[in-house]
Amino acid sequence: MLGSFGDTDDSSEGEVAMLLAVGEGAVNKKKRKPKRGEDFKLREAVIKADFWLLFLVFFVGVGTGVTVLNNLAQIGIAQGVQDTTILLSTFSFCNFVGRLGGGVVSEHFVRTRTIPRTVWMTCTQITMIILYVLFAYAVSGTLYPAIAFLGICYGVQFSIMIPTVSELFGLKHFGILYNFICLGNPLGAFLFSALLAGHVYDMEAAKQQQHHGLGQMGYGLGSNSVSCVGPSCFGLTFLVLAGVCGAGTILSIILTVRVKPVYQMLYAGGSFRVPQTSLSH
Repeated sequence: MLGSFGDTDDSSEGEVAMLLAVGEGAVNKKKRKPKRGEDFKLREAVIKADFWLLFLVFFVGVGTGVTVLNNLAQIGIAQGVQDTTILLSTFSFCNFVGRLGGGVVSEHFVRTRTIPRTVWMTCTQITMIILYVLFAYAVSGTLYPAIAFLGICYGVQFSIMIPTVSELFGLKHFGILYNFICLGNPLGAFLFSALLAGHVYDMEAAKQQQHHGLGQMGYGLGSNSVSCVGPSCFGLTFLVLAGVCGAGTILSIILTVRVKPVYQMLYAGGSFRVPQTSLSH
């Protein structure tokens, strides 16, 4: 009987210890920080390098692109275009083509070759560097093609950023994560369009006004309301935008290298699957 009681006590203690161990494991699992490909909260995502790399790459791409979009009329006038409405139509249509095409192309290659979507952000930003140089020097005959290609690149940035957020940081808090990164659009418009382009345009317009007298009055970018004509109106702005896209290209390459294992994990079987094992940062 004593042996039986002793065995019962040992068994009870073992069960209690097992329950405690299971309980401790459950607590630790609950508090475990998410890894790439899992669901992140905003406060968990903002301390990750991947999140800010994606934010900066998107900020560079759409921030510089929206600068051109906001100033299409003045860019056209500066290069001698009389009817600038066609420029906006061209940009808008090609923006749609870029969003659709970027989604189709990235989806194909990510499923067939597990190529990270951010590769296409790198390609578009390299293209944008060339386009901004063409804008800066107002190369004859390149305005309309450059606007078209820039619209495509602008659209690709959006079509790539959206699924990338969901793949790296999950869908549970996708809305707030996506909209936080979208702050790159108005922030870029403020820095590159309102401050940089507006200042350079007004400065060049004032120089032309002093050189030629009163000059041609029109709708300027700033308070002077004086039209500017010639490559110098946006030359410095576009050279700065080209340099910014150069930095964005480097950042997008770094991001692509960092997230490549995530895409190999998610699309190794040719289609998206929920990761069963986590990848550490």
